[in-house]
Amino acid sequence: MSSRTLQWLSLVGIIWLQSINGTNSNFPAYSSQLKNLLSISQVQLNNLAFASDAGKLIGWLSGIAVVYLPLWLVLIIGSSLGLLGYGLQYLFLSNQISLSYGHIFVLTVVAGNSICWINTVCYVVAIRNFPSDHQLAVGLTTSYLGLSAKIYTDTVNAAFSYSPVERAKAYLLLSSILPVIVSVIAAPLTREVEVGRPRNMGVGFIAMFVITMATGVYSVISSLASISGKLSPLGHAIGTGVFLLAPLAIPVAEKIIEVVRKCNVNIEKKVYHFTIEDNIEGAERMEIEVKDKRGEVAGEVRQESEGAETMDQISGVKESGDQGGDVHVIEEIGVKVMLKRLEFWLYFFVYFFGATLGLVFLNNLGQIAESRGYSGTSSLVSLSSSFGFFGRLMPSLMDYYFLRTKRTISKPASIVALMAPTAGAFFLLVSNTNLSLQVSTAIIGVCCGAITSVAVSTTTELFGTKNFSVNHNVVVVNIPIGSFLFGFLAAILYSKEGKGDNGECMGVECYRNTFIIWGSLCFLGTFLALILYARTRKLYLQNVQVLNVNFA
Repeated sequence: MSSRTLQWLSLVGIIWLQSINGTNSNFPAYSSQLKNLLSISQVQLNNLAFASDAGKLIGWLSGIAVVYLPLWLVLIIGSSLGLLGYGLQYLFLSNQISLSYGHIFVLTVVAGNSICWINTVCYVVAIRNFPSDHQLAVGLTTSYLGLSAKIYTDTVNAAFSYSPVERAKAYLLLSSILPVIVSVIAAPLTREVEVGRPRNMGVGFIAMFVITMATGVYSVISSLASISGKLSPLGHAIGTGVFLLAPLAIPVAEKIIEVVRKCNVNIEKKVYHFTIEDNIEGAERMEIEVKDKRGEVAGEVRQESEGAETMDQISGVKESGDQGGDVHVIEEIGVKVMLKRLEFWLYFFVYFFGATLGLVFLNNLGQIAESRGYSGTSSLVSLSSSFGFFGRLMPSLMDYYFLRTKRTISKPASIVALMAPTAGAFFLLVSNTNLSLQVSTAIIGVCCGAITSVAVSTTTELFGTKNFSVNHNVVVVNIPIGSFLFGFLAAILYSKEGKGDNGECMGVECYRNTFIIWGSLCFLGTFLALILYARTRKLYLQNVQVLNVNFA
């Protein structure tokens, strides 16, 4: 099997892994039931939401693991941690074992950490197997992570009863076994491939984008239909499964092309062999052609050598000024140096007040919907998942367009454009209507998904690809920190507005002050993103020069 076919197979494997790896996004679908079953307060429930994200605090372990362990082993370790974390919680809810609240907290941390291991493998394989198009590969595959909540919701709706307790068990059961099953299937595919010289993968990526866009359109339409109840749950699940299998068409088509080319080559060899035996002049022509080919190859080698020297000259441009100056070029730096850069801390807090804040909202979506008297929590989760899928896909489409037009786009500028609507969505939630809840959920889902996808490329552009697996896991440490701080704030304000012994609160006022604070913080993050853009603008001007050399 050719390396090109193996490349596309590895991309399909990553897509499948990312599709089921967003297990933490299932939390709002069963959080209210979990709260009732465990008889815990809103603050304690928030602590469990934080625990799910707290696993990212030690996510850097997976970055170290991929350096010393085979990728398939790292993948199996990650899925096994999820089996342990979610599986024991399922047994607890099924009254098979007895666990304390502290045990549940620790198991939730372990389950949250499992996501980091699978994510790291996906990032590393995409970057190594698509060196010339790694931004496209990472962005495209990462978009499927936003589809996880919809996949789990469709499966639960189709295969399990509508009892709240049974649904909570179903989500935990699927979260424990589905990643293991898919990891075993995808492990042979998600491996590093010797790609050799960079080749044009444009046609394949266009086809993959078409499939992905069709998947996103179906996801959004079926989510909206689930709100109105026009499609059956089984129909949703079957349709989603078909679209997840569709990317296999790319490597299958590549294999067919490979077989056809081999057949044509064999036919040409036979015809040419007959010509040599029939006419000696054919041999002389062959010798002349071989010499010409040698001359062409020598010319190509000289051109490549000259191109490499030009690239070395561009890459050799050093950052002027001290560390407090603007960033001019991409550098390969480690964690210690990264933590000393002002750009890192700007980037850290931009993510903190943007994507992380949106994730906290989505984690609390179940409780928010319940407090407003909205009964379709699962449909909201599916809606946020579908729009999050499109959000994660948008940066890849933009990268592909600008790459083909020899231009580049500033990632911090993209983040600015995404954070402003997010802030507006938080203020829109102050309105006490179901429409404002649905629209805000869609906006936050699409913007947070896009920021998460852009962040992967931003990390590589600001700090290089060599230490990406560790550097990016350090960046996303802000997620559990924000999950605790922002979630704790929401829980305190919720309890303050609550009534009765258990502190239950009903009405839009339960989260009104929370939304105002979150929206204000998001506007602060937008301002920090503008500062980061100003400090890194020369980096992207330099990238334009590199692109022009590559296309010259």
